[in-house]
Amino acid sequence: MSVFTAHTPETAPAAARPTMAGVQRKLGHLPEAVARMAESPELLKGFLTANATFESTDLDPVEREVVVLTVATRNECHVCVAMHTATLTRHGVDPALTAALRAGAPLADARLEALRRFTVAVLDHGGAVPQGELDAFLAAGWRPRHALDVVLGVGTYTISTFANRLTDAPLDPSLAAYAWEPAA
Repeated sequence: MSVFTAHTPETAPAAARPTMAGVQRKLGHLPEAVARMAESPELLKGFLTANATFESTDLDPVEREVVVLTVATRNECHVCVAMHTATLTRHGVDPALTAALRAGAPLADARLEALRRFTVAVLDHGGAVPQGELDAFLAAGWRPRHALDVVLGVGTYTISTFANRLTDAPLDPSLAAYAWEPAA
């Protein structure tokens, strides 16, 4: 039994209630992950603020999802993988791209593969990416700014994936079609 409560706007700490109400207005429902993050109003607000900042980076929506799904699969967050699979589906991307990201496999698009590989390098090296890997990223057409945007995405989704795993956040029923489990 989890020690974390799936809060409603009525049971959440007072400081989390406005944030939860904003999420509910925006999405039309309150995701289970948000309901559990609400136990710490600061964590919830911090994640959502970081996420809004990440969404305003120079990376386009699909590029951001490459970063997010790379972090989510690496950190084995079934909630994040399902949620961001749904996002890619809404963007109408090639299902092969989504399947490769979910599997942690190389991407057919060379530029997006460079982004995925760089994200893995940031994770593997705690940000101290070897020069050769940074050079390969830049040679694929990315700029130094994008390297820092990846770091922002990694940080943002480390918060989310760790919180979801710690609280054992369940998959929202609307995401059941996108369920994911890590490879054995």
